[in-house]
Amino acid sequence: MSAIDERWRKVVWVLGIVLSLGVLAFLVVFFLRFQAGKTFIDEFFNARTFRKSLPYVLKGLSLTVRLALISEVFILITGLLIAMARISRNPILRVGAVIYIDVIRGLPLLLQIFIFYYGLAYLGFKLDPFIAGVAALTICYAAYEAEIFRAGIESIHRGQMEAARSLGMGYLQAMRYVVLPQAIRNVIPPLSNEFIALLKDTSLLSVIALAEILRRGTEMMGKYYNVTPLVCAAIGYLIITLPLMRLVQYVTNRLSSGR
Repeated sequence: MSAIDERWRKVVWVLGIVLSLGVLAFLVVFFLRFQAGKTFIDEFFNARTFRKSLPYVLKGLSLTVRLALISEVFILITGLLIAMARISRNPILRVGAVIYIDVIRGLPLLLQIFIFYYGLAYLGFKLDPFIAGVAALTICYAAYEAEIFRAGIESIHRGQMEAARSLGMGYLQAMRYVVLPQAIRNVIPPLSNEFIALLKDTSLLSVIALAEILRRGTEMMGKYYNVTPLVCAAIGYLIITLPLMRLVQYVTNRLSSGR
């Protein structure tokens, strides 16, 4: 980095700090001197409501994590199988995978949740909310992760497969022992980001009465007629997602450096 670039980087850094302090000072004055600011604090950061709501809301954190982890296991398996079908030479498998990916990615996740929980009930399949939630998340996210797996597999040079086949390996053996290990290394960062998105999308399962963290926050908001419980829910999500984002960044940097 040249001396000029380094100087400009320091200038931008200083300006950023000054601007942040200015915004912070404005917000402090606004909240302390104007009634609107006091109302905002009382509605969103009410200390009494916060103390009462936080323990109950955070109890939903374990359910949120369980939903995400269990769903992710099925998503990875299903997504990989669909990706294999997507790149298969069998036209039936390939077309079926394309239709599945296009249709599922074209539908909102919330609609898929309603179909699994309420729609199937009309057909005589009354699913437990937890099972319906995991199924909906799996079906939806598998379509996205299938495309990630496909891109990862196709990023491996064709010569790798040809070399493995020349050594006497079958197609599946070559894919398992040669191509997939390299492809998985390439798809870890995007899959990690998808998992973070999955964690946040578990909040949509509140519509089928699963007592995850957002559902509990909404219940407390109705009980106290105050938005502070939703701030408690936001804190719960940040407890999970912030460390995960840093971990994803660390892993991505390690992989990009070739370590």
